[in-house]
Amino acid sequence: MLIIPIKEGENIDRALKRFKRKFDKTGTKRALQTRKQFTKPSVARRAQIQKAQYVQGLRDAEEV
Repeated sequence: MLIIPIKEGENIDRALKRFKRKFDKTGTKRALQTRKQFTKPSVARRAQIQKAQYVQGLRDAEEV
């Protein structure tokens, strides 16, 4: 549970912005999205390999 203390005379928009930033840092939303749909381990592994190949291609292009 997130607790955001609001100072005296503080704007509610500013407090909401702090809440959203703190909520994003916890990673709750990302965890819920990954649990929403099941991905097979082979598909996850393939995506990880493709991402590694993409990053390696960027690094190779940077060296040239």
